[in-house]
Amino acid sequence: MELEDIRREYSKGGLRRKDLRLDPVDQFNLWLQQAIDAKLLDPTAMTVATVDETGQPYQRIVLLKHCDHDGFVFYTNLGSRKAQHIEGNTKVSLHFPWHNLERQVNVLGVAEKLTAAENFKYFTSRPKESQIAAMASRQSHRISARGILEGKYLELKQKFAKGEIPVPSFWGGYRIKPTSIEFWQGGENRLHDRFIYSPNADSKEEGGWDIDRLAP
Repeated sequence: MELEDIRREYSKGGLRRKDLRLDPVDQFNLWLQQAIDAKLLDPTAMTVATVDETGQPYQRIVLLKHCDHDGFVFYTNLGSRKAQHIEGNTKVSLHFPWHNLERQVNVLGVAEKLTAAENFKYFTSRPKESQIAAMASRQSHRISARGILEGKYLELKQKFAKGEIPVPSFWGGYRIKPTSIEFWQGGENRLHDRFIYSPNADSKEEGGWDIDRLAP
């Protein structure tokens, strides 16, 4: 089969303005819970897009670890490529692909580092093996063989066999504060439904949002 012949119809039902929550984070959390309830594989997986100093975009998948009205949170090695990009350009895009529900969510926002207290709270809640892996890996750096990584992991596992693992200075989280959030629901005959939430500059109350329908 040729690639141009691969297609399917979207038939899960449309999205109407009357069904939307007034706040995009409330709408997102509703959809996220529905993705979890549907037992989708990795419902918290999201693509994080950043841009380097030349304007070259990069994407990678990470897991969402928290979401509230302050923003979307994920954790990473602070020496990684994504962290280096954010250091030079804090504008970030997040994308959630919930294919089985025929839904997508796209978030544009600005990244800010989490506090040491927030990093500590999450790091110490992780399984010990994950803590050791975070310490062992110099994320995004070139290595000559997998054995080097595995050897470092085993060395640290032995070192901290009976003690607590300190939070590495090169590890932490980011909060993406949204500047817009778009919700996409597949529709029949490619007449998809798209709604974008943008801050309402005329709102007297902080946190007001405008909701606009976008053509598919």
